[in-house]
Amino acid sequence: MKKKHLVILSGAGISAESGLKTFRDSDGLWMGYNIEDVATPRAFKKNPQLVLDFYNMRRRDVAAAEPNTAHVGLATLQEKFDVTIVTQNIDDLHERAGSKNVMHLHGEIFKMRSSVNDDLIMEIREDIQFGDKASDGAQLRPHIVWFEEPVPLIEEAAAIMSTADLFVLIGTSLQVYPAAGLIHYVPDETPKYIIDRKIPLIGNLRNIIPFENTATEGIKQLLELIK
Repeated sequence: MKKKHLVILSGAGISAESGLKTFRDSDGLWMGYNIEDVATPRAFKKNPQLVLDFYNMRRRDVAAAEPNTAHVGLATLQEKFDVTIVTQNIDDLHERAGSKNVMHLHGEIFKMRSSVNDDLIMEIREDIQFGDKASDGAQLRPHIVWFEEPVPLIEEAAAIMSTADLFVLIGTSLQVYPAAGLIHYVPDETPKYIIDRKIPLIGNLRNIIPFENTATEGIKQLLELIK
């Protein structure tokens, strides 16, 4: 029998319990940095070394982090469902927990690319320095979707949402667009499990099952319900 398609949209809250600070926490990673200084194309043009140093730090943080029980719990759902994870996170904790089908909407910290050719992408585990060049001679940059840049995978992600038999939203405040709009592509009749410490505003969507909890505790509740 064909497995039901379970679509998961995850955000920074799921990785927070692995020690990766979230964008909107009061003690978050971005404190002390203006977005305009480290996460826009203009910032990279103005001070590339500062931007590279910021993401070098994030890369080291992700390398030192470990998947938590929420990541692992989602991976176990592959036994029963056809699972697709669409994540706003740039870390690889879903993959390290065992999830096989993961789309990174906002890029991946362990990849870098040419600053003039978006398709010239390479793996990176160490730091990127100013002066490091891609094979086309252009400066290398993190393979990250910055503010003010388009999200290349957003249409593909929307199409995935529309095929969901079950949907899970976990660890996202639904405040960063266009990713926040993806939930509106999930069919009305599809059960929508929402896991967050504070349930985000989701309008008049139907078939909502909220778990106002941390990611790890919320996933425990979810697994008891659907596994």
